[in-house]
Amino acid sequence: MLKNSQNPPRRGRPPKVARSNADTKALLITTGVETLTEFGFSATGLDTILKKVGVPKGSFYHYFNNKDAYGLAVIDAYNDYFVAKLIRYLGASDIPPLERLINFTQSAARGMQKYDFSRGCLVGNLNQELNHLSDDFKNKLLTSYEIWQQHVQVCLAQAQQERVIAANVNTTQMSEFFWIGWEGAVMRAKLTKNTQPLILYTEMFLRALLR
Repeated sequence: MLKNSQNPPRRGRPPKVARSNADTKALLITTGVETLTEFGFSATGLDTILKKVGVPKGSFYHYFNNKDAYGLAVIDAYNDYFVAKLIRYLGASDIPPLERLINFTQSAARGMQKYDFSRGCLVGNLNQELNHLSDDFKNKLLTSYEIWQQHVQVCLAQAQQERVIAANVNTTQMSEFFWIGWEGAVMRAKLTKNTQPLILYTEMFLRALLR
């Protein structure tokens, strides 16, 4: 009887998976977005990510200098995804501006329901960990919020041009206010495992615009 000549993998070590360097780096980042969105940065060890991807710990440093560099790359990837989503919803020129905003919030609510409210906003999650993050992280988070605010501001300005909201509404301030309140609504939705906080916040924000 022939014996299997292949050595069994060592316990605790992820099996090597044949893929290109670019594919491996992209998969590390994608897995990081999924994991950090649910558990946060400080609570997530590299071993958790590496086990999911099937990458030995020594190989990780071929792609990233350290965990912080990896975290910053994950934020960039999440921001790219989120901006694309904002463009898709808030930039839909065939839909009235405020309806676009409603469509975005409803899409976010469906996304939270899909994952049983275990995932929220990665940037919002990291915002809860500021005491444990470097200035590089804080600058990344601020930049993300500023970009998101610009997309909401353009949408609100279009509503203003169409005389849906009053000319004296400060669309720059209101776009900042939207994200300040929205992140709180997302956190409450995770706590209650219910979309009602998102629905309530959207309704109150629209009322503030239209009063």
